[in-house]
Amino acid sequence: MPSFGKWSQHGVPKKGWTCIGFEDLGEPSSQCEMCENQDIRYVHQMQHPDYPHILECGCVCAGKMEEDYAAASKRESDSKNLAQRRARWLTRKWKVSQSGNDYLKTDGFHIVVFPKNSGWSGQITRLSTGVATQARRLYDTQDKAKLGAFDGMIWLKNQ
Repeated sequence: MPSFGKWSQHGVPKKGWTCIGFEDLGEPSSQCEMCENQDIRYVHQMQHPDYPHILECGCVCAGKMEEDYAAASKRESDSKNLAQRRARWLTRKWKVSQSGNDYLKTDGFHIVVFPKNSGWSGQITRLSTGVATQARRLYDTQDKAKLGAFDGMIWLKNQ
């Protein structure tokens, strides 16, 4: 007889959950805590006011729990698109400034990476305001600095 996990348990709310976080594990390496059957890569962290624990769930269960499958599906789709975009980031055609630093203008930002203190750093400038944000860490390689700049740009876009 198949197990339906917490869907079958008395006292576990079936509706009215809210997604409070989302994580891409990189590969299916966890199990949905609601159905307790599905191996998941994309983890929707679900919270309910009448349940004491946050459950880490797959897309189908999260959609049922929050009664909005489209929202759960969009979280996964957005995450997949972002991962694909990040994977292509280093293959983009970076230009070289007069001072010899690689740079890009994209998504409303001017991004530049440069050597600093025997490592690599960068700066992201929002074109609409001219506000510049410096990298907070030093990277081992230019490619790592570029990927750090990508992550920083995505973070700034969501602010």
